Amino acid sequence: MINRQLIGAWRCYAAAVLIVVAGVAGSSAQDQSVATAKDAIFARKTLMDAIGANMDELTTMTATEKIDLEKGKGFADTISIMMMAFPHLFPPATNQWKQGADRDPATDTFASPDVWTKFADFYAQASAASKAAYNLSRAENATAFKTDHAALQKACDGCHSAYLKIDP
Repeated sequence: MINRQLIGAWRCYAAAVLIVVAGVAGSSAQDQSVATAKDAIFARKTLMDAIGANMDELTTMTATEKIDLEKGKGFADTISIMMMAFPHLFPPATNQWKQGADRDPATDTFASPDVWTKFADFYAQASAASKAAYNLSRAENATAFKTDHAALQKACDGCHSAYLKIDP
């Protein structure tokens, strides 16, 4: 049976995040001094945290072999939607990564400068992750669920490998 409350709650959460993101984008279109680069960085970190929370649920299901297809499909659908918005939260002013900098984990970026020099690839990887999550949200059985989850994890890991910078 579909846990509609859980799916509805995640969709509401996703909608709230997107409204905040749209508000930041909308206000910056009207008055560039209102929204700062740190606001955009915070918004994308918030969105990625939500994606990560959904991904953790999927990973737990596959790792424990306790796959609830309906719940899992809801988590995957939410990830798919969020990944469509994600690359739009990287305006040029947020290209602020510096080697060895003392960063605030909430408002400073860990995005590699390669995001902006190879934006077409970054965008394509985010789109591929969105598609992988969509495919997972349509899994017909536990075997397909595991296979599609592995494909989504691979898409996430590949993008993080290419575009996430963490000091050694």
